[in-house]
Amino acid sequence: MDPGAGPFKTFTAQREFESLQSSCLHTVFSHRSSKLKMLPATFKLCAGISYRHMRNMTGLRKNAMVAIHHELYKLAGPGPSNWISQVHRRNSLLSSQIKEEGYNEEEMSYLKQGEDALQKAIRILSEQDGWTTETVAANGDKVLSKVLPHVGKVFKLEVMLEQHPDDLYKELVGNMEQMGEWNPNVKEVKILQKIGQDTMITHEVSAETPGNVVGPRDFVSVRCAKRRGSTCFLAGMSTQHPKMPEQRGVVRAENGPTCIVMKPCAEDPNKTKFTWLLSIDLKGWIPKTIINKVLAQTQVDFASHLRKRMANNVSVEMSPTW
Repeated sequence: MDPGAGPFKTFTAQREFESLQSSCLHTVFSHRSSKLKMLPATFKLCAGISYRHMRNMTGLRKNAMVAIHHELYKLAGPGPSNWISQVHRRNSLLSSQIKEEGYNEEEMSYLKQGEDALQKAIRILSEQDGWTTETVAANGDKVLSKVLPHVGKVFKLEVMLEQHPDDLYKELVGNMEQMGEWNPNVKEVKILQKIGQDTMITHEVSAETPGNVVGPRDFVSVRCAKRRGSTCFLAGMSTQHPKMPEQRGVVRAENGPTCIVMKPCAEDPNKTKFTWLLSIDLKGWIPKTIINKVLAQTQVDFASHLRKRMANNVSVEMSPTW
């Protein structure tokens, strides 16, 4: 049996791994103007001098050191901006993997669902071919659609917003439960459970469409909110949660993968290129032509309501307090 496999030794190894990783990265960033080929040597310096007792380590601790060493060799490529971003990304990933060990089986399942929704949505949005224009508003807001195998018809809203992505992220993620106050298509959004920094389970109730063409629907969703550099993501998909079984008199619809992507505009970083991927099954006996029209209009309306909300927020901030 591996002597480092016991619970206490595994924990100790992880702590040493985190300490070694932090020291190594600190040294790397302190000498980022040096030649990149010195990265593996820097690692050896950190591991050999600062942590002499680790030279003869075995088990998990040895594997951790070897893994970091290999990764730093990979980073020794051209261009400092490239390897800096990779170090940040890998460091974040390694840290999150260690922290996730504290979650139970149910929480880990939700984390995986959220991450899967994000990855599926990104793959769909990365495919630029095959999109058909559904509608274009007078202000340039555009909704496109595409039929995908095993998913069905998906819709994509593309708009330009005057606000910075951070402000929009704060409104849509930080103030998520307030959406019913400014979006008339939504009755209520309630957070049922939060898991870590990025994942939450929500219950949303939609409002009836004009003329009750589509009655009220509700959704239970796992949502994954992440930042990658200056780009913000809010992805989601349908799930189940013990706190919210199906409600009498309301049709339980399904969605996902869905994703909102907020990226600074290339021409003006204070503005946002806003993309919303929508995949939804409203259930019930509603003709597809009506569903397609309702969903496309819902996205256009959402952009309009969001603009008004953000404008009102600015007005409130600028109002005198006396």
